[in-house]
Amino acid sequence: MADLIQLLPDHIANQIAAGEVVQRPASVVKELLENAIDAGAKNIRLIIKNAGKTLIQVVDDGIGMSETDARMCFERHATSKIRQTEDLFSIRTKGFRGEAMASIAAVAQVEMRTKKQQEELGIQIKISGSKINSQEPCQTAAGTSIAVKNLFYNIPARRNFLKSDTVEMRHIIDEFQHVALAHPDTFFSLHHNSAKLYHLPISNLRQRIVGILGNKVNKNLIPIEEDTDIIKITGYIGKPEAAKKTRGDQFFFVNNRFIKSGYLNHALLSAYEDLLPEKVYPLYVVFFEINPKKIDVNVHPTKQEIKFEDERLVYNYLRVTARHALAQNSITPSLDFEVESGISQHLDEAHLNPSVLKSSFDRPQNDNQTFKSKVNNTSKSSFSGHQKQPKTETELSNLQNWDKLYENIENEAMEQGQKLEQEEQTLFSSSIGDRPSTQQNESDELTFSSKASAASSKNLSDSATTKHLYQLHNRYIVSPIKSGFLLIDQQMAHQRIMYERYLYQLEHKKATTQKLLFPQSVELSTGDAALLKELLPQLNELGLDIKEFGTNSFVVHGLPSELSQQNEQLIISQLLEQFKQNIDLKIELYDNLARSLAYQASIKAGKSLTAIEMQQLINELFACQVPYVGPNGHKTFISMDMVELSKRFE
Repeated sequence: MADLIQLLPDHIANQIAAGEVVQRPASVVKELLENAIDAGAKNIRLIIKNAGKTLIQVVDDGIGMSETDARMCFERHATSKIRQTEDLFSIRTKGFRGEAMASIAAVAQVEMRTKKQQEELGIQIKISGSKINSQEPCQTAAGTSIAVKNLFYNIPARRNFLKSDTVEMRHIIDEFQHVALAHPDTFFSLHHNSAKLYHLPISNLRQRIVGILGNKVNKNLIPIEEDTDIIKITGYIGKPEAAKKTRGDQFFFVNNRFIKSGYLNHALLSAYEDLLPEKVYPLYVVFFEINPKKIDVNVHPTKQEIKFEDERLVYNYLRVTARHALAQNSITPSLDFEVESGISQHLDEAHLNPSVLKSSFDRPQNDNQTFKSKVNNTSKSSFSGHQKQPKTETELSNLQNWDKLYENIENEAMEQGQKLEQEEQTLFSSSIGDRPSTQQNESDELTFSSKASAASSKNLSDSATTKHLYQLHNRYIVSPIKSGFLLIDQQMAHQRIMYERYLYQLEHKKATTQKLLFPQSVELSTGDAALLKELLPQLNELGLDIKEFGTNSFVVHGLPSELSQQNEQLIISQLLEQFKQNIDLKIELYDNLARSLAYQASIKAGKSLTAIEMQQLINELFACQVPYVGPNGHKTFISMDMVELSKRFE
């Protein structure tokens, strides 16, 4: 019987190894940018075409390479950074330890031009699928230029698994931001399809953060700093009002290397205890300087995961430092230490006994504050993408015979009904109290559009049913029905109505736009601007007339009528945030846009409604295809029959 085990050919082995390093275009961007930094470059240009599928080029002014080094860098396990095993645990450079260039060359067509400062001529190497096609002298500037073309050209299956240009470009921007934030002392630029996305001159950290995340974050940055014998922490955290419902503006760096750490993220979130609602995330750019021997960065090929020798200690340092910074800015009014005395003493004690930090800075949560937080948070939802069906046959029967639900309600005289309505509305608003809204202005209009609503509300002011509708806490609508009553969540109900409306408009292209008397300009961060450009065709179909106006700037000429009275900058920013949140849930584009815009256009908890508006809302809700739940899967109403209600009083 013939032997079965054999060595893999080099080109197959290289492609397998490349799978660990090069997963998508952003992986190539990360490795090339880090190599440029390791080469001492102070000016780095990144050029992208078709989200990296056609071209990824990095041009730097680093030290360059000799002819021998230029050829050797494409060999597997070739590196300038490691000479002995101990180097793995004390290294501060960023490259992939001799695998990056070999892996990239195995799955792409690569052209490299490089020259050392003191040399007259440089060297040009062209390589495809790990095979060198040419090597010759050339005229070039000092430094290195690497162009990676047609990524995965020789592995069609891998290329077919790449996402859309929008998604892939989003990952490239993420990697670019990580490196640019870590090195504010270096110039960076990013071009995509000839459009300049970033131009970041040499600056300090705060200016670099503003250059990447946008001017609006500048006023919301709080500096943090603590230096001990064990660890140094520097950077900025955001004020609570700058927090968002989506992740993305959170950055940790250890020895100038970007890392991801749920453990450290939890430490920072705990510093904002009682300051942020659930599922809202603060901005932060935090740097740790620590002895390389106290960490292990060789946990994962991407080097974005890291192990600390004492994770608990780092957790406590970060938590206390962040709370101290918030306290100094009068954001946390009561802490267990004096601001002017610093926190070094507490940190030193924590080094000996980490539980000291927890006992010193954990404040008991007030029951009333907990209750208020839960009440406020119930009006804030994140999309889950699930559609729940009604649980009982009774509910289905009631919904199918909506017009008969009011059959046996007493039909009072008009004059007496008006009097009762005034008395009862006064009773509810004065004895229970209106819940103030921070999300929508009281002057906002409740908008409906379906023919069913127009027909059913034609003579609504004369209908006796409106006299039996009550608004509870400016949040719920109490509606008597034949068997008992319905309790309707006005925000969820209106979201369902607007969601189905926008979905219909996208599918049938029947949106209407209300032109603004004075077009308004909108400024966005580079990442948000790139996303908005991709969405402009679909947003126009929804009635948003938006045009590009320079770098990261747009002009809003018109909006859907239900949004025309709101702040344009806020509308666009929140729409993009909601859209990004839904992207993480892998929601289809049209569905995502309809959900995001419905959230913006819907009335919010805290909005006072008239009896006619409440009746319109109910009519519109039960004209929907799926009236039982909002687009996020939350219930729009609950029902209770008289039998169940009577049992509650037994």
